[in-house]
Amino acid sequence: MEEEEEAIGYLDKVLEDEDDSEPGTPTSPGSPFSASEKVDAGKGLEMRKLVLSGFLASEEIYINQLEALLLPMKPLKATATTSQPVLTLQQIETIFYKIQDIYEIHKEFYDNLCPKVQQWDSNITMGHLFQKLASQLGVYKAFVDNYKIALETAEKCSHSNNQFQKISEVTPTGTLLYKPIDRVTRSTLVLHDLLKHTPSDHPDYPLLQDALRISQNFLSSINEDIDPRRTAVTTPKGETRQLIKDGFLVELSEGSRKLRHVFLFTDVLLCAKLKKTAVGKHQQYDCKWYVPLADLVFPSPEESEHCPQVHVIPDHELEDMKMKISAIKSEVQKEKANKGQSRAIERLKKKMFENEFWLLLNSPAIPFRIHNRNGKSYLFLLSSDYERSEWREAIQKLQKKDLQAFVLSSVELQVLTGSCFKLRTVHNIPVTSNKDDDESPGLYGFLHVIVHSAKGFKQSANLYCTLEVDSFGYFVSKAKTRVFRDTTEPQWNEEFEIELEGSQSLRILCYEKCYDKTKLNKDNNEIVDKIMGKGQIQLDPQAVQTKNWHMDVIEMNGIKVEFSMKFTSRDMSLKRTPSKKQTGVFGVKISVVTKRERSKVPYIVRQCIEEVEKRGIEEVGIYRISGVATDIQALKAVFDANNKDILVMLSDMDINAIAGTLKLYFRELPEPLLTDRLYPAFMEGIALSDPAAKENCMMHLLRSLPDPNLITFLFLLEHLKRVAEKEPINKMSLHNLATVFGPTLLRPSEGESKGHLTLASDIWSHDVMAQVQVLLYYLQHPPISFTELKRNTLYFSTDV
Repeated sequence: MEEEEEAIGYLDKVLEDEDDSEPGTPTSPGSPFSASEKVDAGKGLEMRKLVLSGFLASEEIYINQLEALLLPMKPLKATATTSQPVLTLQQIETIFYKIQDIYEIHKEFYDNLCPKVQQWDSNITMGHLFQKLASQLGVYKAFVDNYKIALETAEKCSHSNNQFQKISEVTPTGTLLYKPIDRVTRSTLVLHDLLKHTPSDHPDYPLLQDALRISQNFLSSINEDIDPRRTAVTTPKGETRQLIKDGFLVELSEGSRKLRHVFLFTDVLLCAKLKKTAVGKHQQYDCKWYVPLADLVFPSPEESEHCPQVHVIPDHELEDMKMKISAIKSEVQKEKANKGQSRAIERLKKKMFENEFWLLLNSPAIPFRIHNRNGKSYLFLLSSDYERSEWREAIQKLQKKDLQAFVLSSVELQVLTGSCFKLRTVHNIPVTSNKDDDESPGLYGFLHVIVHSAKGFKQSANLYCTLEVDSFGYFVSKAKTRVFRDTTEPQWNEEFEIELEGSQSLRILCYEKCYDKTKLNKDNNEIVDKIMGKGQIQLDPQAVQTKNWHMDVIEMNGIKVEFSMKFTSRDMSLKRTPSKKQTGVFGVKISVVTKRERSKVPYIVRQCIEEVEKRGIEEVGIYRISGVATDIQALKAVFDANNKDILVMLSDMDINAIAGTLKLYFRELPEPLLTDRLYPAFMEGIALSDPAAKENCMMHLLRSLPDPNLITFLFLLEHLKRVAEKEPINKMSLHNLATVFGPTLLRPSEGESKGHLTLASDIWSHDVMAQVQVLLYYLQHPPISFTELKRNTLYFSTDV
């Protein structure tokens, strides 16, 4: 019994570690070790020997225990074919299922590791042995799936067969059957320790990381299957109630947003709030409501119309908050770099937590409605259709079983709610301020993704994919392929450029398009297209940060989506590279292009804006949603070649590709539209507090621009204002547009920007925030006329 408790303790420790931080994940492309720790690298390698020696000793005991468990198997099998069998062959197979395989796996592992530890030297490698051990965890999964029935069979046989009861007394099958689970938790903890003492440039490091990842995923998947005693409450049918899924969700309750911890058990959905009591073991959950799964229904879109209208926080407020959080992150980094006071750092972290919590609470807008057929409805708000689909699928899978309706007594409810604290698999609110300092901060830059094709569909359908990445604790939809009509094997081959803001995961969702207008819900946030499959991959900085494309396949519900990706860090992607070919328009000075064309505004700018205003001004997310990269490159080529088919091509092209081409043109100018020379002055001007001084300065800076730059800027400004007028339809506010275009129009060219580049996240926060504010200032300003501006010298006309 004590051993089982100990194993459960191990498991909790491992899963808490997994939730709080990923051991060994580098904070930067360098190493997870600080300078002082690097000095101790030799000591670390010596520590590895100590860790391994202790583990080998316990491994030997474990192998002996498995041998003891297997000891009665041979004589039992021998009697099974006689006239007086102790157990039938089937009973033997059930009780001893996979134990022989597990024994052989560990015996091989021990035999290979033992000589390495005995003849130790610092260059020894053994990561491949742990990786192989982890790769064989499928055998453990099969063992775990059979664990309950093995125990029941052993117990029944003990009661009905005296001979087996005597064997069981010598070899307590129940206790020993628990050993394999105990072993996985133990080896996972050892992997934690080994990684702590393995330098990141050691050949074992990535292999141990991989083994740890596999082991933790395995433990998470079996966490609730392995110890029925952890759940003291049984279902009305007398079965053990298990926790299937839990997580933090935002509930809309009495008109306000509340963060809840939601627990899905075998037969009931429970919505709880963590009580703010003493720290540690005294924390507990307070049940807000529960719905037996037998009574739970998902309302149809028609019924949903009677639900309260969701108040969506304007995008510009969310973007403002992101900027604030990024600025605080930068301050934290600076304080640490300057060995600042820990009190100041803690104060900043507290502020960051408050802001991130606000963002977590206010950003979700996708409704997830739950109805109790006996009365009340409940409404959650999620940030992604992915989560909604996961919760819905998990509930519907459980509802296929023969469930009974019930009412929990106050004692039963208390016991069930009490078990939530111990059983939970998600321990922390998903905000970055909860993470350890040495945890990976995610990727900042641009992820290029090509969605190639998909297969595995049973019948023809109209299919498309969306791409999501995580940002500030929640997921955001970033790109969408075109709909491939009436096919079982869509071939999209579309490339997207996705901006990452500290992202760690990429999700791909595959949908069937719904063209039935009667099914379309009036609620803007309700997605009625059917999810055919969904999958998620971790963005490993080491794997992604190569110049080459990395091809991968994501499997989802029997569907396989093939895609490729590569990553460009922010400082690489921010470079403005002048074109070697001065006959084109991309990468060529704006004055050269307008002079050659004898125009005031470049032809490319005029044509793209005209097309967007003609058919894209009401497109949801115009200028924010990525266009297909191959389409953008095709448009770039025809504009550069001044091809006579430009207008025909523009009229046929997807509007997001045209919007993307316009952004790319400004991004690739050899110097920003608002010029390198004036950049410092724009930064100073926007920081002025006095409104009159700011107005004076900002207008003077515009007047100081070369005419082609100024005329083009004013032309673009008026267009963006017209786009923002359609915000109720296209969801693009002035602030959204400033966020998209600010850095594109102001970011200095490489020579100028060297002084501004520090941390990737730092660049994103400080400089970008100011660039966005500059453009927003002009967007919110009453109309600016070129002639008025040139005529009106305001109060001064000294050069900047």
